[in-house]
Amino acid sequence: MIQDIAPSVLNNGFKNYLIRPEDIALFFDKEGKLLVHEDNGNLSFPKGSETEGLETIYLFSIDDTRYFLVTDKDDYIKDGFVYRSVRDFRKACTGPDIYAVFTAYHLWKWYSDNHFCGRCSKKLCFDKKERALRCAECGNVIYPRINPAVIVGVAKGDHILITRYREGFRGNALVAGFTEIGETLEETVAREVMEEAGIKVKNIRYYKSQPWGMAQDILAGFYCDAEDDAEIHMDENELRYAEWVHRNDIVLQEDNLSLTNEMMKAFKENRENS
Repeated sequence: MIQDIAPSVLNNGFKNYLIRPEDIALFFDKEGKLLVHEDNGNLSFPKGSETEGLETIYLFSIDDTRYFLVTDKDDYIKDGFVYRSVRDFRKACTGPDIYAVFTAYHLWKWYSDNHFCGRCSKKLCFDKKERALRCAECGNVIYPRINPAVIVGVAKGDHILITRYREGFRGNALVAGFTEIGETLEETVAREVMEEAGIKVKNIRYYKSQPWGMAQDILAGFYCDAEDDAEIHMDENELRYAEWVHRNDIVLQEDNLSLTNEMMKAFKENRENS
């Protein structure tokens, strides 16, 4: 999955570092596209040496490489560089690079959505001691937003419920949805399966989790069993496809980045309970 970068290690603890010439500088435009240099299909990021006069904030490190966000609002143009969507990186990057892009996007989205205090409307400032935005006027502190969501493998014997979203990602997927206020993750599983496919489930069991910075999510994967007489009643507003697929016939996604793909692969190989 995207976070599986061993032997490399992500260090996301906040430090009030100043950018160095050799550090990575990440420029996002207003649409969330990232500035990169392309050379025969290889992508590279600008360096700290190219940020003179620009405001930056430290994001995280992967091994000894530090990543900084350029926080100036105006789009930055540089010869030989182009802006690419985060989704483009799923095909163009591997290993630590794609994990860095997704994680940086998560933080960029939070910073870009929070310029003013929701309590008193004054401008927010970067906190110097922790990953937070602080209002100097009223003392309000804003922390990064993380959206809890579930990925659900609904099993019926040797079949699993495969879906495809009505909009967005076009490949095979599983039931997914966000946790609502006052709801446990297990209750989210039961509700989302009922809403998307009209199916009651039982034997809900946790698999594993994944950060997914593209949507500012923390995903929790679960398997569960459909009731014996379950029939699919697909929500056509959410999905364009929902069918029981035998484990031998599952078509996986094009890459191995997502928790969804790992869960489909585990079921395909009959090891979802291992």
